Amino acid sequence: MKINALGHVVLKVSDLARAEAFYHGVLGLPVCARYDGDGGQMTFFTLGNHHDFAITEVSGDGEKSSKKEVGLDHVAFSIGTSLDELREANAYLTEQGITTTPIDHEVTKSLYMRDPDGNGIELYIDASDVWRKEPAKVAQSVPLEL
Repeated sequence: MKINALGHVVLKVSDLARAEAFYHGVLGLPVCARYDGDGGQMTFFTLGNHHDFAITEVSGDGEKSSKKEVGLDHVAFSIGTSLDELREANAYLTEQGITTTPIDHEVTKSLYMRDPDGNGIELYIDASDVWRKEPAKVAQSVPLEL
């Protein structure tokens, strides 16, 4: 068996409408389908595949995750290849009242934030292909000045 690619990611959220407003309204992910059935409510987003990302509503009664808890840390979305694109995204998110943490990973330059439920989100630009010769470079992480 060989895995060829990541198919999709599904996040659990406490308020589907609020989460859809963030992922579609703020981040601009295109909605491709909605589901409302016995399995609950879901919104599916596409980035060129049938669906790449989805959100599903849960009760929200569970405990809030902590840095030490096992589970998903963050979901990353590519937004381009230029630092100007990252700066524009940062300015836009700041206008929307969203706090970001800019990080330089050398291979990528990233903005980290939280969605309305506290899930980790990364928006990044591809900045270098140095990882092709030095794979360990993907682990670099230093603050980024924008």
